[in-house]
Amino acid sequence: MLKRKIETELNHFYNDSSRKALLLTGARQVGKTFSVREFGKSHYESFVEFNFIKDKEAGNIFRNVSDERDILLRISALAKVRLIPGKTLIFFDEVQVCPEAVTFIKFLVEEGSYRYILSGSLLGVELKSIRSVPVGYMREAQLFPLDFEEFIRANGVDDAVICHLRDAFERRQSPDAVVHEKMLRYHLLYLVTGGMPAVVQKYIDTNDVQQVYGEQRAIVQEYRRDVTQYDERLKMRLRYIYSLIPSELNKHNKRFYLKKASERGRFDRAEADFIWLKEAGIAIPVYNVDEPKIPLELARKSNLFKLFMNDVGLLCSLYMDGIQIKILNGDTDMNFGAVYENYVAQELIAHGFETIYYYNSKKRGEVDFLVESGDAVLPIEAKSGKDFTLHAALNNLMSETEFDIPSAFVVSKSGKVESQGKIICLPIYFLMFLEHKAITQPLIYRIE
Repeated sequence: MLKRKIETELNHFYNDSSRKALLLTGARQVGKTFSVREFGKSHYESFVEFNFIKDKEAGNIFRNVSDERDILLRISALAKVRLIPGKTLIFFDEVQVCPEAVTFIKFLVEEGSYRYILSGSLLGVELKSIRSVPVGYMREAQLFPLDFEEFIRANGVDDAVICHLRDAFERRQSPDAVVHEKMLRYHLLYLVTGGMPAVVQKYIDTNDVQQVYGEQRAIVQEYRRDVTQYDERLKMRLRYIYSLIPSELNKHNKRFYLKKASERGRFDRAEADFIWLKEAGIAIPVYNVDEPKIPLELARKSNLFKLFMNDVGLLCSLYMDGIQIKILNGDTDMNFGAVYENYVAQELIAHGFETIYYYNSKKRGEVDFLVESGDAVLPIEAKSGKDFTLHAALNNLMSETEFDIPSAFVVSKSGKVESQGKIICLPIYFLMFLEHKAITQPLIYRIE
């Protein structure tokens, strides 16, 4: 069974004295239903699951109800197990097709007999149309594909190895050479498989890359169906933009050209499409800034951006036949820059960096990624080849006293951790330990 970090959030929900409901969001096929199901069966005497797509009767639970007593009566009638007050978890799945479940969860939480988890796909899109989201009665958590740490654990890497790597990252020291070579092989494998749970499990069960590829293509097709199913007005443009991601990333500057996304080239028309794909969890936008200062959002150029897939394995599956073997063999004749950058974007999003940027200046050049970490900007440059010491744009940026950026990372296949002034070169898999740092000191302000 794949062990997921979302279990920490689920355990927090279990121990929460406020007894709030939990809304679990995320793209389709990232493991939401499986995680909740396993948690519910292991932590509660009674577990009830309603799927609003598969079970048409479930939609009647919230139809024309007067209060929470009506809802609980219908739940009791449809449940196939006994409801035990204080020891029952009720799971509403695919709530995007029954938004009333979100609206009425406030009254069920207030009634207090049972605990509730809600989940579904495209919730970032669908919840915008809900009349009343119960603020104060529901926590929200997002699930992503397996990140690299989850992936290597699923493939049997021991805790002692991960602890060694984490310690090396924190101390800015090179990892053991044997461990490094093993991690590089796992990293190449991750670029091919990605982190979709069904795909990872298929690889663990079979070690067959062809079967992995089949699982990935099925997921891509499901995503394309989602686009046409849930937004009739935008479906043709959305499908077109989604299909463009691999080819646009394969270009030198990896930027989206708006004239391809919109017939008239107007960003205000195309912007809704990109936001839809982001909110649906199936694409990761990276926005351009021309001034790397906190807050980065103020320097964002809305008409310049890159668009990555939500899973690097899905990206590989959309490239030419045979790319998987070339990556696994470490073929140096191919440019894997787009694949490496997609991996970085995916790790950053999974580790709490909600918005990602890149820097571009005619004077200084382009830096792959910028994120906000604590009260500072952190630039990150990804190198897929051997020339990881060559990063002129990053050098130019870091030498600029006007910006005063404290440090930057260059991530590559090298196993040597070394500092070049304020620039630190790290093995690319060390990103599994980079977490978003929020400002934690008290923000107390008094007027005497």
